[in-house]
Formats: sequence, C-alpha cells, structure tokens
Amino acid sequence: MALSRRQILAIASLTVASGMANTSRGAGGSIRAIAFDGFPIFDPRPIFAMAEQLFPGRGAELSKVWRAKQFEYTWLRTMTDHYRDFLGVIDDALVFACKSLDIDLTGVKRSALVESYLKMTIWPDAVPALSGLKESGIRLAFLSNFSPAMLDGNIRGTSLDGMFEFQLSTDAVRAYKPDPRAYQMGVDAFGLKREEILFAAFAGWDASGARLFGYPTFWVNRQKQPREQLDAIPDGEGQSMADLVRFLSQ
Repeated sequence: MALSRRQILAIASLTVASGMANTSRGAGGSIRAIAFDGFPIFDPRPIFAMAEQLFPGRGAELSKVWRAKQFEYTWLRTMTDHYRDFLGVIDDALVFACKSLDIDLTGVKRSALVESYLKMTIWPDAVPALSGLKESGIRLAFLSNFSPAMLDGNIRGTSLDGMFEFQLSTDAVRAYKPDPRAYQMGVDAFGLKREEILFAAFAGWDASGARLFGYPTFWVNRQKQPREQLDAIPDGEGQSMADLVRFLSQ
C-alpha cells in the first residue's frame, strides 16, 4: 500500500540532511501495518541534556552508563523472570549509574530525570510521516518496552493522540524485547501475518531481534550506529522517518 507521490515528496522535504535510506529490498504493497518502537517517535535527547544541566561536566558520562544499564536490566529481568516495568527499570539504572560514577543523586534530581520519560518531545519528522502513513491506509501501533503510563503520558495532549490503533506495552506479557513474546503482541493485535507487519526499530539490537522473529524490519538509525553482528540484517535502514516512507514506496 504505497503512498502517493505527493505524500512522499511532502514528507521527505520536511527532513533536512536525513541521508538516503539504505535498503536491501523494498516493502512495496505487502505491508499492511507498522509496529513502532517508542524511540523512533519520541526524542530522548532532552533527557540527557537535563542530566548535563543537573550534573555539569558529568551528564554525557552519566547518560551513557544510565542508558546501557536500562537495557541490560530489561534483558536480565526477562531471562530471570523478575519483571519490573520500564519506568522502574529506568529508576534502578539511574541509581546504579550514579553510584558507579560516584555522583550524588538527590531525591529531587532523581525524580526529575525519571519523570522526564513521561513527557518526552516528539522527533520533528515523526508526525508528518505518521500522518501520511495513516492516510494511506497503513495501520499503526506502538510495540514498545515503555510501560502503559509512559505511552499514555507521552501521547496525551499531543498530535499523536488517536494516531495509533494499539499501544502495545511489554507489560502485557511481562517480557521485554527481544523476547519473542513481546514481538508476538503485534501479530495478535493486528490479526495479520508477520510478513504483513513492518517493525520500525530505533536500536540495532531491536532491529535484529524483530528480524529474527520474522518481521520485515526497518531500522530508523538516528544515531548512525553500525549494524549488530547477529546474523539478522534489517530489510531497510535510514536516519529518519522520511527514509522509512521512501522505503515503503519502493
């Protein structure tokens, strides 16, 4: 279900210096729905800027450890069957990161940083791309590690309200991506075959996990990271949502 030429050009023109999509094969008309990770849509950079404001000269270092530990904890909790929602994981990871770097984390600063995940900004290219996709008849959903409170908090009162048919949180299966139980939620919600659902990932490991599950996968590689060495190459790759739109038009 390709977009019209007018929609493609309009969306693509809104992204400056986005780079050309690196695709191995186009999705064409086979894709009927897209399941999005949270971070191709929500921009975490202001959170890490806040970390620098709160801890001058230490923000970048703190953010690197904090973010890495978040996902390490999700994987460990899934493997050991000790689930905790993602906002709780974010909090735990922040405490660990500060202790490991000998940073004094007050209650006020801790609350400010954790709660910032409930009110993230939207990447500028996200809404135009999503609007065009929705108008073309492609069904949209979040399929995210975000807790329901995180999804609701970040969507409420924004132009995303009503954009997504489903807000699928890993809370429902108490297992984080890349566990197959998490990816299966998209199949169950849409009632479609795996090959009819494109997964849009932000992280390389998530792109590989979704591809191994059997989803056609596009990696919105905003951070220009190298591909993971996991024997699972995404079907398409680009730096922006406009690149995703171009991929679907092929």
